[in-house]
Amino acid sequence: MIEVLIVDDDFRVAQVHAAYVDAVSGFRAVGVAHTAQDALAAVRSQRPDLLLLDTYLPDQLGTRLAVDLAGECDVLMVTADDSAESVRAAVRAGAVNYIVKPFASESLAARLRAYERYRSRVSRGSLTQDQIDAAFAVLHEGDRPRTPKGQSPVTAKLVREALKNASEARTAVEVADELGISRATAQRYLAALAEEGHAVMDLRYGSTGRPEHQYRWR
Repeated sequence: MIEVLIVDDDFRVAQVHAAYVDAVSGFRAVGVAHTAQDALAAVRSQRPDLLLLDTYLPDQLGTRLAVDLAGECDVLMVTADDSAESVRAAVRAGAVNYIVKPFASESLAARLRAYERYRSRVSRGSLTQDQIDAAFAVLHEGDRPRTPKGQSPVTAKLVREALKNASEARTAVEVADELGISRATAQRYLAALAEEGHAVMDLRYGSTGRPEHQYRWR
């Protein structure tokens, strides 16, 4: 079991990401932290294998924290910062991957499974250059998740047009109601559009505080 600590200053987003982690077989969210200081204490008490680490924390940059934690756990940056400077800082800090918020659960799951395969290849002993190359290759296999199998071209076109013609961001429920399809089907096709770069996904918070994904055409 790979244990993951979620570090994000937004407690609602942190809980959403923890739920994403728990939904992936072989992974378990061991807790959340909302500041660098709390994250540092949690890492040294709980010894997680991996951090999902935001960039902008109240007391320190996440990339600076990643440097401080070098050798203690791996770091996957999870941030809204899509700047080239932030990406370079994450690489210098030793991050194993970088994912821009918000994202679909499938996107994170693909990267976690790739990380699991990477860990299995570098778990022990000496490695040949070919083995090292293969380990780094599988680490990024999840960066472009495959479009779900079994998609109907007709349904894909309907969902695409519904989103493209919408005057504002739409949720899976709203698209499903408009097209007369199930919410799960609408969610699957909308997530695929987001993964392909045709749509942008955000979080919408309802009156209960529970977030839901909303999509708009890019």
